[in-house]
Amino acid sequence: MTILAPFRFIAGIALPPRCAGCGTPVAEDHRFCAICWTGLRFLGPPWCAGCNQPFAFDRGEDARCAACLEDPPRHVGVRAAVAYGPIARTLALRLKYGGRIAFAETMARQMRRLLPDEVDLLVPVPLHRWRIWSRGFNQAALIADAIAAVSGVGHDRTVLTRPRRTILLRGLGGRQRAKAVSGAFAVTARSRVRGRAIALVDDVYTSGATADACTRALLKAGARSVVILCWARVLPASDD
Repeated sequence: MTILAPFRFIAGIALPPRCAGCGTPVAEDHRFCAICWTGLRFLGPPWCAGCNQPFAFDRGEDARCAACLEDPPRHVGVRAAVAYGPIARTLALRLKYGGRIAFAETMARQMRRLLPDEVDLLVPVPLHRWRIWSRGFNQAALIADAIAAVSGVGHDRTVLTRPRRTILLRGLGGRQRAKAVSGAFAVTARSRVRGRAIALVDDVYTSGATADACTRALLKAGARSVVILCWARVLPASDD
């Protein structure tokens, strides 16, 4: 027993671990209560071979959704831990705007199970420097740090940058979002991404405009492949 053990015991009583979704006391940090746990929709196969949008039933290993058949994505899939919903949204907003940076590890622990074995570099979706100065941190970078810690995969916070400030994408349609982020991202050193299998890390995947623009920049710089790894994914009303 270390000299700090009694203090940790007292702190555990005074400040017990709480559910990341609702704040109810739980057994360990980064856990959810039973109600919030069942309120999360965890994603995984069966899913589209192109974008990993979930299917209601197994259509076969190479089955693709209509969107991927019509316009195949540049990336090799969107690996999201959960579907975007009330609990997932609460975590994302509390991390992004409430400064609850410990939630980055909570998300990372669930995202880790979907990290492809071939990935050898984690790259967070970058923020413009003005956004970082106003918020104080980049939530995607915090999540990437946490995934690196639990997986052992290397990460690079600075190789992908956002030199051009973009308008807020909230409320914009798909084409407007794509136009807003077109050319907004740049790779600082091609040698750091050339030939690498990259996981692009973010909190929420919505329309895919930002992820697509980042993927374009990374592939242009010589990345071997890019998979999107995120906490939550906004699914269409009918995803089967």
